[in-house]
Formats: sequence, C-alpha cells, structure tokens
Amino acid sequence: MNRRVLLRGTTALAFAPWLLRHARAADVPRFALGIASGQPHAQGMVLWTRLTGPDLPERTPVQWEIARDEAFTDIAARGEETAEADWAHSVHAEPAGLAPARWYWYRFRALGQQSSIGRTRTTPAPDAEAGALNFVIASCQRYDVGHYAAWRHAAAESLDLVMFLGDYIYEYATSPKAVRPLEGGHVRTLAQYRARYATHKSDPALQAAHAAAPWLLVWDDHEVGNDYASLQGQDLEPDFRARRAAAYRAYWEHMPFPKALRPVDANMRITGRLDWGRLARIHLIDDRQYRDPQVCPKPGKGGSNTVPLKDCPALLDPKRTLLGAEQEQWLAQGWDLSRPWNLLAQQTLMARCSWTDPGAPGSGAGTYWTDG
Repeated sequence: MNRRVLLRGTTALAFAPWLLRHARAADVPRFALGIASGQPHAQGMVLWTRLTGPDLPERTPVQWEIARDEAFTDIAARGEETAEADWAHSVHAEPAGLAPARWYWYRFRALGQQSSIGRTRTTPAPDAEAGALNFVIASCQRYDVGHYAAWRHAAAESLDLVMFLGDYIYEYATSPKAVRPLEGGHVRTLAQYRARYATHKSDPALQAAHAAAPWLLVWDDHEVGNDYASLQGQDLEPDFRARRAAAYRAYWEHMPFPKALRPVDANMRITGRLDWGRLARIHLIDDRQYRDPQVCPKPGKGGSNTVPLKDCPALLDPKRTLLGAEQEQWLAQGWDLSRPWNLLAQQTLMARCSWTDPGAPGSGAGTYWTDG
C-alpha cells in the first residue's frame, strides 16, 4: 500500500466515523450466549437468541432464517425482529407455515455477524400417528457446583425434545469452594438475574444442547428465590412482588417463549399443552405462581419446613393447593385418555412422602416436608 492510498483511506475514516463503529462492532461477539428453539407445534416454533457485547443500539434489527437443509440451500422462512434494550436485546422469532413432523435448521444475523446454526423440528399433526417420542428431562443445573457433562451427552443424542423442569439458574451467592465461581452475590434485581442467566448460557455444553433440539420449559423456585410461593418469599421480604417481576422478566428474555407470553409486571403464564400426534399429550404446569404458601414455617420465615403431622394439622386441609383452582380445572379438563400417554411436566414433589413411619391412615403420624 502506498502513502497516497493509505492517506486516502485514513481521510475517509475520519469523515465516516460510522465505519469505525461498525468495524468495532464486527470484532465483538454478538451471539455469545448461543441460540435456542422451543415451544414447537405442527406449523412452527420459537427461535431465540440474545445479542451481546458493549455499545449495542437501543433497537437493533436481527435477521433470521430457517431452512429445510443444513446448508441453507432450501429456505423455508425468513424474517426480521428488533432486539430492544428494554428486553435485554433478546430475540423471539416465530416462523409459521412449516410442515409438520420434520427437522429444520436456523440461524440469525446482526451487526455484521452470523450466529451458529441450530437444529429444530415441528411436532406431528395432532391427529397423526406418531411412532415414537425421544426426549430427555432435566432440572436443577446449579452452575457453580459442577460441570455440565450431562448436556454434552444430551447434545449428542437423537432427541425430539428436551423438557427442562425447573431451576435453570440458582439465585444463591457462590460458595468459597465453588467449582465454577459465579458473578455477584445473592440475586435480587433485574440486572443480577440477567447476569446470572448470561453466565449459565455461556456454557458450551448447554449451548450445544439448546442448538440440538427444541425445548419445553417450566420454572421452579430458584428462577426467583428458594421456596417462594405465590407472592411470598422465604425471607418474607416486603418487596417480593418487584423481585418476582424482575425474575420473570429475565426468564422470558432468556428462554424460547413466544412474544404472547411476555410477562406483565409479576405475572407470566407458563402453563401450556403440546400434542405429539396421537401418541402423547404433554401438560406443562406451574407449581409456584398460584400455590398457597407453605404451612407451619419456621418462626419469622416463609418457605418450607419438615414437621410432624401431629404438630401441623393444616397439612391435611383439602382446600390447600399447589396449582390454584383455575389451573387444576384446566389440567383435569385437558387430560386425554384417548392417547396412550399423558406426560406431566412439573417441578415439585406431588405425592405425600413421610420421613418417618406414617402409621395407619388418620393416626396423625408421619413427618413431612411442607414444600411438596
């Protein structure tokens, strides 16, 4: 390069600072948290990603496309979403009009970069005869106490679905003996929840599992706080509604849920149902948002306890509920005895389980954990 060409290029950059901005943007990983798909149905699914890196515009266009082949020579659908700072620059694309019971490949583009490629699929049509459903269930993936070897195995399997049944993150501060230390302390604010999800989603094995198959997800307690019940936290904090609102917002931002399920204040619906042809019906339920608080807590605390039944007769109150009346009715009405399988995707111990001899019915014996 001669001096004249060099000077001409330098002058052009001096009068076009946007070139420098975009050059810098292209050097920063913009898809560092991976990609995901979820909520599949016979004509489509949700495709997810979240833009990363500094200096992101308030509103950033993100292109997506989904193809019938891994080489993207046969495009089935494409579109554009706007990643907004208010929602952590998350993207929830919803392709429609796809063929039932087939595999697809998808990817995103933004700020001069392209994401990795993910594989996803549609479900069989509701009335189709489906021979098999291959899935894994997972839960309680506490990042700081171990590595995600199980996700490496899951990503290598031939799976139709991953069902994640709660505790995608843990809100606890890191122990001094942690295998993988976490940022910050005990999580309570929106910024802290977002950071905790970002740390979990940085794991390569978890990213690979998300990219290998569509996911169905429900939460448990640690996406908000240990043993929370409805609008009551374990520590009886007076601002728990605000904390739950922050937690639900961060959860939606980081999961492949449709835009229609975006939380409003401290409320978000995760209850849902999916039919896998005539073979199975999957019911996704919520044991936290609508439940009654646990009875007989420790003095000055909310949350769970382990108590003798004779000291806590409220455990036998038939009006108490994990699901709330509306969700109980929804579940009962949707249970489908015409299909060989009904699968209940849920979070919490749902049978009475005594730590000691429960004795004869009505004896008042037994020792029970009050969260289940």
